[in-house]
Amino acid sequence: MLRRTPPVALAAALTASAVVLSGCGGATSSTTTPLVDHGTVRIAESSETPSFDPYSAFGASQARYAYDSLVNLAPDGALVTGLASSWQATATTAAFTLRPGITCSDGTPLTASAVARALTYASDPANQLAGAQTVLPNVPFTASADNGTGTVSVTAAAPFPFLTRTIGLLPIVCPAGLDRPHSLDRATQGTGPYVLTRYTPGGPYEFTVRDDYSWGPAGATTTEPGLPARIVISVVPQTSTAANLLLTGGIDIARVSGPDHARLTGRGLATEDVATVVGLTFFNQRPGRALADRALRRALVSALDRRGLANVAVGGTGSPATDFGAEGAVCHADLADANLPAQNSAEALRAAGWTRSADGPLTKNGQSLRLRLITSPDLGPTLASVAELMAREWTALGAEVELVTESLPALVNAMYRSADFDVVVGSTPGFALPVGFIPFFSGSAPTKGLNFAGVTNSEYDALVAQALRETDTTGCDTWNRAAAALFRSADALPIAEGRSSVYGYRTTFATTFGGQLVPTSIRLHQ
Repeated sequence: MLRRTPPVALAAALTASAVVLSGCGGATSSTTTPLVDHGTVRIAESSETPSFDPYSAFGASQARYAYDSLVNLAPDGALVTGLASSWQATATTAAFTLRPGITCSDGTPLTASAVARALTYASDPANQLAGAQTVLPNVPFTASADNGTGTVSVTAAAPFPFLTRTIGLLPIVCPAGLDRPHSLDRATQGTGPYVLTRYTPGGPYEFTVRDDYSWGPAGATTTEPGLPARIVISVVPQTSTAANLLLTGGIDIARVSGPDHARLTGRGLATEDVATVVGLTFFNQRPGRALADRALRRALVSALDRRGLANVAVGGTGSPATDFGAEGAVCHADLADANLPAQNSAEALRAAGWTRSADGPLTKNGQSLRLRLITSPDLGPTLASVAELMAREWTALGAEVELVTESLPALVNAMYRSADFDVVVGSTPGFALPVGFIPFFSGSAPTKGLNFAGVTNSEYDALVAQALRETDTTGCDTWNRAAAALFRSADALPIAEGRSSVYGYRTTFATTFGGQLVPTSIRLHQ
């Protein structure tokens, strides 16, 4: 039986900002028109920025304009210089040597002590800095400095393989900002290529270039021809409106997904494709829930038409997701096909003790199989349709499925507070590093942790423990074996490989993993 619960009204906006652990990446789009010096580039963002504090959940996504990190990533994933000219790391230590001559936007020199202070402040749990916590390693660490050599040293309390790709990518706030952290909501205090010079509640926001900047990714400077003197960010919530403005020249850069792609194709716009994963699905394995039974999870996953779900997820011809993270993530691999359960679902259910008479419900020990499947259109316009197709396929097996479409706050409440769900079709956290998924697949459930589905997979835990002792990407094989164990146990299911695009009108640019613009790559053309 398929029952619908009406959507819950959206009573309050809930904004979540995922910091992408990457630096410069993606190929710069090309154009042959002449460059414009000292111009203004207008960028559309889908939501407002109530705080520009780079360590907050809101300001982290805009930090790249006004703040630098110790290192950056090249398009091929290799580390390149940032504030640091050199670095070295083990699984428990990292050392970064600063470039000489770096200054904060207020003109004060950046010292190793200032960097160590920023790292210590950002990592202090008492400060509750959600944006910083999504970047930093999930193990405690201490930072120290040697101003004589310009060296910042970090020692982790436990092995963590990606110290340079976490600590090294944290935006560094200068001492003036740390002295008055509340001022960071409306002003910037960094070493980055731009400074926030105008803030209007709800937008627009204006950044002005720094003329003395020469320590960007791989030595990028602000003296390059065509680099804009001003960047104006406007809030454009509707994708269709952003597409219209791109076509008419009302804005210069915007990210567009969904059916509006077709309107923008072949219109002479610069384009950078962004890989995503659509519809990461979790199964509630907490004690007392039906899907705590591994055999049942595997049978239900086997019953799904993954190609059909992928087509629904992307609104066309889709490809089933191959990994939990998007293409381009560190250690990304083609894992799903070889490791997802593929069995006759009806026979697997009978072997697990489930019986069904005629067209009646599946039962075991006198109990019917009832599943509460929830999702939210706030996480993507196609997710409700994905959930509906899942529900139809499981109903055909004999499950009683309650299909619930919620607001984002209600979905978050079900996941992290009430735990009143069996299946949730959500959005992938989109981590660039495999360590980002650890708290979602192991450890404590809320309120002490993020393992809201109650996943317990001893093989995954053992392989993660091994991978944490292997430095940087040398442990990718181990990380992938760990992810494979999750697929085999049907602990979670990513639905589709997705794509969105960043478009440019009269502009060229490069993007990071996740589609974030690299400010020093932006060029304005006639």
